Amino acid sequence: MKFEDYRISPEIKKNLAELGFRRPTDIQYKAISPILKGDDVLAIAQTGTGKTAAFAIPVIDIINQQKTSSRCEFISCLVMVPTRELALQITEVFQTLCKHTFVKTGCVFGGVEQDPQISRLKTGIDILVATPGRMFDLVSQGHILLERVQILVLDEADHMLALGFIKDIRQLIHRLPKHRQTLFFSATINPEIKDLAYSLVVNPIRIEISPKDPVAKNVTHSVAFIPMDDKRFFLERIIKENPDSKILVFVRTKVRAERVFKAMERIEIKTITIHGDKDQKDRLDVMSQFRNGAVKVLIATDVSARGIDIQDVEYVINYDLPDVAENYVHRVGRTGRGDKKGLAVSFCSPEEKPVLDEIEAFLDQKIKVVTIDKEDYSATLDFSADNPHDWRALINEELQNEQLFSKKKKKKK
Repeated sequence: MKFEDYRISPEIKKNLAELGFRRPTDIQYKAISPILKGDDVLAIAQTGTGKTAAFAIPVIDIINQQKTSSRCEFISCLVMVPTRELALQITEVFQTLCKHTFVKTGCVFGGVEQDPQISRLKTGIDILVATPGRMFDLVSQGHILLERVQILVLDEADHMLALGFIKDIRQLIHRLPKHRQTLFFSATINPEIKDLAYSLVVNPIRIEISPKDPVAKNVTHSVAFIPMDDKRFFLERIIKENPDSKILVFVRTKVRAERVFKAMERIEIKTITIHGDKDQKDRLDVMSQFRNGAVKVLIATDVSARGIDIQDVEYVINYDLPDVAENYVHRVGRTGRGDKKGLAVSFCSPEEKPVLDEIEAFLDQKIKVVTIDKEDYSATLDFSADNPHDWRALINEELQNEQLFSKKKKKKK
């Protein structure tokens, strides 16, 4: 089936054609028609499968069919997401697909001044994409009215629960009309998520895309056993061997992110970092640099994992294995998106082996082990620009000492 065969607005079909989208992905094929019919949907699909368009296309069409002008009288659809980056990216998808229609989209999130967002709300919007904290702030101030919301979308619901937003979600339900359409999207499912989902939806259409294989099939996985102190040398090697590739590096903490950044800086490899300590302006600037290829290597923490939706990321490197096995899925989902191929490489230190076992149990499959022989291992360390024991560093150090000694000798004379 092609997008042109769907009974959706010609304007949306035109937008899809301009984007080069001809046929729906599995999740889009299974979700669009039920949503158009007004059914509640509970969808479990791994990242990179086209989930955003799966709900954006029908939601825009439903609202567009109801309107006769671009005037916006109330918020018709509320899309709740866990992070600022995800909010911005989903808004961008909606705005692209809304072109040539009467539908207007807006976005609110924390970490920035609220006045520009309030001004945007006052101009009128049909679809609001929001993170929980800022949305509730603006609701309490009377800037957001939810009484006429027809469609509620919860995207990355599992991540919202992991970040402690379950009380916010339950509080939100009391502010929404009882009779509404609810679309619940999640990359993973567990008993808590299932309980929440079924408390929100009514006789839903349940959709599962590759539930037994939580990661996309076009991602190739491998793991190398490397001591913690040597990881930076192997990261340096991968970056230098793939100078034209976009590489996303995941670490466990923001302190680790800055430490790896400094290690790469010492050897004149340009990288950027994104984590919870960055303010919104910096985060937007970082994402822009990585998106347009100005900087090829981005170092990120798990908090940022689901908010990174960048085209053509060839490598995801798990510099540190994640604390939670489930987060492995969200990390590697940043590559191999759509029909593109991707490579996920993990560095596993001896103390991280139990975490690797948990990840393999979660995936229900073994990750291919890359064996590094002693000669290759030594060569990686010896030829690193950051290795104080390699011959180049020793020669440079000796030359600097000689120059310093000569200068002191001249001063004495």
